[in-house]
Amino acid sequence: MKEYKGKVIAALLSFIGLGYLLAVYWSFEADQFDVVERAKVRAGEQNATLVTGYVTTNTLVEVMQTLLNKPGGYLSNDVLPPSVLMDNMPAWEFGVLEMSRDLALSMRKDFSRSQSQSTEHPSLKKAQPKFNISSTAWVLPSAESEYQTGINYLLDYQAQIANQGQVDSQFYARADNLRGWLKEAEKRMGSLSQRLSASVGQERINTDLAGDANAVQATAGVQKSVVKTSWWKIDDVFYESRGATWALLHFLKAVEHDFSEVLEKKNAKISLQQIIRELEATQETVWSPVILNGSGFGVVANHSLVMANYISRANAALIELSELLAQG
Repeated sequence: MKEYKGKVIAALLSFIGLGYLLAVYWSFEADQFDVVERAKVRAGEQNATLVTGYVTTNTLVEVMQTLLNKPGGYLSNDVLPPSVLMDNMPAWEFGVLEMSRDLALSMRKDFSRSQSQSTEHPSLKKAQPKFNISSTAWVLPSAESEYQTGINYLLDYQAQIANQGQVDSQFYARADNLRGWLKEAEKRMGSLSQRLSASVGQERINTDLAGDANAVQATAGVQKSVVKTSWWKIDDVFYESRGATWALLHFLKAVEHDFSEVLEKKNAKISLQQIIRELEATQETVWSPVILNGSGFGVVANHSLVMANYISRANAALIELSELLAQG
């Protein structure tokens, strides 16, 4: 009997140990990649040329495929251990997904249309909703299957814009189109920065109606409030920010290629490159085994505040870039 119990305990410990090792391996974040080189590889496979928009579309495809094909696959909707017990990688995946959703929407409503009265591109009209399924959906349909379907529609669009015979399929690299998407990125980055900064708790004054004397809101708001991210959510917000900035970094590099002439004309390429540098800093290796939450000037580091610093600087540069693009 004792021998039997010993074998059961040994098997259980082995199972737990294997699960832990898998969880560690699956928690490795995806590496950065060269967006132009990846596009060239796909163009070679399709016997296509790098027309305007090809790199941006391909980068969105590559980023979404990374979610599905990285070690462990897509983990956010898993219902079995060890992935069901993991939270950092699912948070990273959600950050990537949110940035990808914004770009897919901009491609559908702006980049592929010449004006507001023009029709939507059929492939993008089908692709964009596929990315909006709940990130935790696991059956009938699963998130993975919907995302893969959306990727397939994106590949259809990519092949069509590269086909010189299909003049109805276009990608319009214009300053107003780019500015519209940058505005969406600004909102994402601003929200992440606020949530990261709230790791130590902040007293904030209500500025919801500032700047407009005639502005009103649905219900009265408090003048001052204390905002603090829950201790249990600090690492989730941190890794969501890592995922969002990882995706945005690649999208901006693709934009640098496809909107090169627009950026040059607006003398804005240096501004974009500075944003990319700030975002690259957010991807530095985290050497601590846990995300620390020390006070602002305390003995222990606060990883959230460091991340918030990089994101705030990148977001300020995004706002400046948007204003540059608005100028004639």
